[in-house]
Amino acid sequence: MTTRLAGAPDLLRLAWRRDRILVPASVIGLVVLSVGSAQTTLELYPDDESAAAGLAGILTNPSIIAMYGPLASQTADALAVFKTVMMGAFLVAVLGFVVVRRHTRTEEDEGRLELLGSGVVGRWSPLAAAVTLATVAVVAASALSAAGLAALGMDVPGSVAFGVAWLAAGLATVGVTAVAVQLASTTRGAAGLGFGFLAAAYALRALADSADDGSVLHALGWLSPLGWAGRVEAYGANRQWVLLLGLATLVAGVVVGVAVLERRDLGAGLIPARTGPARAGRILSGPLGLVTRMARGTIVGWTLGLTLGGVVVGSLLGSVADLADDPVVSDFLEQLGGSAGTVEDIFVSTELGFISAAVAAAGVALALRLVGSERSGLGEVVLSTPTSRLRWYAANVAVPLALTTFLMVVLGVVLGVVGPAVTELAPSLGESVGASLAKLPAVWVLIAVAAALGGAVPRFAPFAWAVLLVTFLVGELGPSMQLPSWILDASPFTHLSQLPGGTFEVVPSLALVAVTAVLVVLGGVAYLHRDVA
Repeated sequence: MTTRLAGAPDLLRLAWRRDRILVPASVIGLVVLSVGSAQTTLELYPDDESAAAGLAGILTNPSIIAMYGPLASQTADALAVFKTVMMGAFLVAVLGFVVVRRHTRTEEDEGRLELLGSGVVGRWSPLAAAVTLATVAVVAASALSAAGLAALGMDVPGSVAFGVAWLAAGLATVGVTAVAVQLASTTRGAAGLGFGFLAAAYALRALADSADDGSVLHALGWLSPLGWAGRVEAYGANRQWVLLLGLATLVAGVVVGVAVLERRDLGAGLIPARTGPARAGRILSGPLGLVTRMARGTIVGWTLGLTLGGVVVGSLLGSVADLADDPVVSDFLEQLGGSAGTVEDIFVSTELGFISAAVAAAGVALALRLVGSERSGLGEVVLSTPTSRLRWYAANVAVPLALTTFLMVVLGVVLGVVGPAVTELAPSLGESVGASLAKLPAVWVLIAVAAALGGAVPRFAPFAWAVLLVTFLVGELGPSMQLPSWILDASPFTHLSQLPGGTFEVVPSLALVAVTAVLVVLGGVAYLHRDVA
C-alpha cells in the first residue's frame, strides 16, 4: 500500500498550488452566500413570532418545497437558512465533484498523469490527493458557514446541523465522483456521470419532499445525498448523525474507486468512449459545427433544466399575491427584483436574476472549452487543418453566446405560458420573454470575460468562475446587504432593466453589450498572437 501511495503528499501540494485561487474563492463565496442570506432574513424576521406570522405559511407550498426542500421549523433561524440549505448543499457538491475530476480524469486526458507516473508516483496517489483536497474544500465551506451563522447569534446546535447538511452532501459527492472518474473514459464523460448523479439526486429529493410524510415516496428522500441535507432539519430536529451517511458514502466510493482503478489502464475507463461514424456529416464541415456538436449534451441538458425552471417559477405565481400582505417581504423583494410593476412582476424579476446566473455558468463553461481543447490536443488537430485561429476562437465564443440566448428565450416562453395559466396577474408571454432577454447583457459580459482570459492568458481562465460568483453575489445580495454603490456598480447584474413591470433601459444594456464586444475582441487579438498550448 505504501508503494501505491508513493508521492501522494507531493501531488496534494501540487493540486493545492494549482487550486490556490479556485478553492479559497469558492469557499469564501459559499460562506458569504449562507451568512449574508441569513443576516438579511433575520433583519426582516428578528424573532420567531414574526417568522411564524410571515413567510412560514407560504413556504408550505408544494412547489416551493420541491425547489428548496422542507422548512425545518417555523422559527426565525430556520427561515433564515431555508433557501441556502439546499442551494448550498448542491453548490458544495459541485465543488467536490469539480476538484476530484480536475485532478484525476482531466489530468489523464491531458497526459500529465502519464508524465508524473514515470516518476516515483504510486497508482493510488492521484486519486488520494484529489479526494483529500476536495474533502478539505467541502469541510472548510461547511465549517466556516456554520461558524458564521453562529457568530450572527443563531442557535449553535442548529448552526452545526447546517454545516452537517452541506458536509453530508459534499462528502457523498466526493465519494461518488471517485468512482465516476474511473468509469468514464473522458473528462466530458465524467462530467456527464457526475452532473447526472446530482440531477437525479435533486429530482429524487424534490419528489420525495413534495410527498406526504410517512409515505413510501417520502421515504425515498433518504436515497438522495441532497435529500439528506433537508432531512438534517437544521434549526429544527438537528439530525447531526446524518453526517455518518455522507462519511459512509465517501469511504465506500473511495474503496470502489480504488478497486476499479486497479482494473483499468491509464487513460481508459470501464465505460469505453463511443466511436463516431466513419464519415462526418455536413455539420462538421467547419469549426462552428464541431463546437456545436461537442456541446450537444450541454444544449439538451440545459434546455430541459430551463424548461423545468420555467414551469416551477410559473406555478409559484399563484401564491405570490400573499407576499403583498407583508410590507417587509415586499420591500425585500423590491431590493432584489426592483420596485416596478406588481408583486408578480417583482417576483419574476427576482427569480430571473438567479436563473440568469445559472445560465451564465453554462456559457462560461462552454467558453472555457477553448482552453480545454488546447490541453486535450483537439485544438492543435483543428488548427492543423485550413481552419484559422480566428474562426476557431469565434466558434468557441459564438456557441455559448447563442446557447445562452436560446436558453433565456425558452425560459421566457415557458414562464409566459405557465404563469398566465396559474393566475391572470402573471406577466404575459411577451412580457416574460422580454424580461428574460433583458438579463442577457450581463450573461454575455461574463462569457466575454471567460473568452478574454482564455484567449489571452489560459492559465488564468478558471478565474472566470470567481468573477461569475462575485458579480452574482454583489448583484443579487448586495442591495439587501446595503453594500456601497461603487461595489454594486462593479456587477453587470446591477445595471439590468427591471423587467417585467418596468421600462427597458437602453443605455446600460448597450454599454454591457459594448463591454462584451471589447472583451471578445481583446481575447481574439491575444489568441492570434500567443502560442497555442
